[in-house]
Amino acid sequence: MTCVVGIDGGGSTVRAVVMDENLSILGQSSGGAVNPNLVGRAAAAEAIQTVVRSALAAAALTSEQVGAVGIGVAGADAAHSGDWLRETVVEALPRAAVAASSDHEIALIGAFGERRGILVLAGTGSLACGANAAGDYVRVGGWGYLLGDEGSGFWLGLEGLRAVARAADGRSRKTGLTAALLEQLGLADTGALAAWLYQTGVSRNTEVAALAGVVLEQAALGETAAQSIVEQAARELALAARAVQHRLNMGPLPLAFAGGLLTAPNLLSSRLCELLGLTGIPVPRHPPVVGAAILALHHLKHRG
Repeated sequence: MTCVVGIDGGGSTVRAVVMDENLSILGQSSGGAVNPNLVGRAAAAEAIQTVVRSALAAAALTSEQVGAVGIGVAGADAAHSGDWLRETVVEALPRAAVAASSDHEIALIGAFGERRGILVLAGTGSLACGANAAGDYVRVGGWGYLLGDEGSGFWLGLEGLRAVARAADGRSRKTGLTAALLEQLGLADTGALAAWLYQTGVSRNTEVAALAGVVLEQAALGETAAQSIVEQAARELALAARAVQHRLNMGPLPLAFAGGLLTAPNLLSSRLCELLGLTGIPVPRHPPVVGAAILALHHLKHRG
């Protein structure tokens, strides 16, 4: 029996799955954030190795029984971090062939079961990516929370906090986001917001991204500032998808959504569907972690 491991390291969660050649799940495990830009390479590597070993234990297999592993990690694209990805995996799977990729490519492969189509992803971060029949691959967005990630959970949360700050200054009308976001954060008033966000030595990315749910709830309740944020998010994501289509210079390709913000029914996913002319949420066939396992199987096939 051929066994492979898939690893999906997102901005908030890392997942590992052990599968056979028929894509039957033999074991799986998950852990916390492993983006090396947020938690550091040492902590990220340790977390990845831990979930891999836990998944192997759940499958009652040893590392020697794994033929290949596919891995994609947010903030560690194989184009610039391939050596680190391979070194990290080898610690837990010393005999496995390693197919190092990116978190967006394994999400695309999982969505369609192959490397072809257009994927719009919005979770902690955001991007659109695609591949055509000629093998061309394009990524739009994914610049990270400082340069982009428009429409992501972090972006929605941060825009919500910015709306609170503007309202506190009197630069905009009062907003229901103020009470809702302060309650979510456990802060007494807006005066405590800056100290919380800029606390020395503490990364607030995951907590800010978690505020996206509050922004979406407020938008659904009719809060105008929240609705404006969600509308802008949908337009940015639609623009990214169209940019991928244009750069691939191909006719219409199948579309899929990925990430927690788009695979569930909400104002953002429904508005994005409208902007892209879709009648409903295009659900991916498999999650990204399975896409990583499929990548590993393809790697074995081409090697053999």
